[in-house]
Amino acid sequence: MVTGQRGRPRSFDRDAALDKAMLAFWENGYEATSIADLTRALGIGAPSLYAAFGDKRKLFDEVVVVYGGRYADFAGVALAEEPTARAAIGRILREAAEIYTDPAHPPGCMVISAAVNTTSQEVADALRERREASLELFESRIRADIATGELPAGTDARALARYAAAVLQGMSQQSRDGGTREELEAVAELALGAWPSQATTRR
Repeated sequence: MVTGQRGRPRSFDRDAALDKAMLAFWENGYEATSIADLTRALGIGAPSLYAAFGDKRKLFDEVVVVYGGRYADFAGVALAEEPTARAAIGRILREAAEIYTDPAHPPGCMVISAAVNTTSQEVADALRERREASLELFESRIRADIATGELPAGTDARALARYAAAVLQGMSQQSRDGGTREELEAVAELALGAWPSQATTRR
């Protein structure tokens, strides 16, 4: 009896495949990246892709985790390491300007751009949850500064967090539209200029 091996080939490199899938989703977004695009990028057939990852949605979920650990963890690190929310947000925006325009990979933030025009409510919800989680981290750090007096007592922490997130998301789209690192760094500095401080309340 002759048996044939089904599924992915023995030489299949899962990490390398995830890297290639990440670049495809990053470049085109979730909706516009087809199974044909993925099999071509990964160099495997559709049956092998399904055997390795289940389906397009499950593959994307794995890609998002890989992306988060490799390209999006700079925000959490800055929030943990910097002494104030302003310093942390400033560092996040400056590092985003560098990462979003790095020619080594597609421009912008994959989590932000992948959600554009998707018709999958599950994907849209999952990506929104990730953005909301980042927003909560921003707000928590801002509230900590209000509690210590670093920020004025009347500061709207939620609105300020959304302001920072909106700038970050806008920078992602600007980079996809051709914005340079220097141009995005200028945006970051302008955004920080609007950051409230105790000094502005003591005039």
